[in-house]
Amino acid sequence: MYPDKKITIAIDGYSSCGKSTLAKALAKRLGYIFIDSGAMYRGITLYCMRHQLILDGKPLIEKIEKILPQIKLTFIYNSSSEKHDLYLNDEDVEELIRMPDVASNVSPIATIKSVREKLVAEQQKMGEYGGIVMDGRDIGSIVFPNAELKLFVTASPEIRAERRLKELTQKGIDTTFKIVLANLLERDLIDSTRKESPLIQTKDALFIDTSNLTQAAQLQLSLKYANQVLESYSDKTNC
Repeated sequence: MYPDKKITIAIDGYSSCGKSTLAKALAKRLGYIFIDSGAMYRGITLYCMRHQLILDGKPLIEKIEKILPQIKLTFIYNSSSEKHDLYLNDEDVEELIRMPDVASNVSPIATIKSVREKLVAEQQKMGEYGGIVMDGRDIGSIVFPNAELKLFVTASPEIRAERRLKELTQKGIDTTFKIVLANLLERDLIDSTRKESPLIQTKDALFIDTSNLTQAAQLQLSLKYANQVLESYSDKTNC
């Protein structure tokens, strides 16, 4: 038997590498809460787009900083989908934040220091008691640097583009592999080179390449790592 302690699991990685799918499945198997940090940045991006605070792909930083207190983001459990949907100022925007126009604008918004500070503080509050799986790009490095388990997930750009294209096609969104790949590569560059909380693999993060792994295999590997951490606490308890 494992002790009652619930650990914090931080999953970081590039866009469309499968980290959110993995995080959701892992949280469900462990009975933990899944928090999609990327959805929070998308929520702020959607708000900025609606209020004309992004012009030609460039965020109007000073104006955005002034309106940040007006933005309320919450996750509410959806019994139909068995997941937590994002609400922006009490509006369910889960589907809207997944649209390509939001995806193409989220990285510039995520580079803004005040935006990151706001969301990091909210994310840390959500996970202060453990028992969560959170995915994003700075979870193991900034949000939860002391997380008991850190995973860094990736896949080849081509594989990620194929997965993203399939997802968009299923939603009836007309685009091409070339456009999707270009968007992913641009986001990779912005995410890994930005000044504020760049995407990095921390020294204590375990590396998972999902390029040739099924979702089931990814989950089994992650569960193995999680159980190893939990077993270590069990051993300490029994000493």
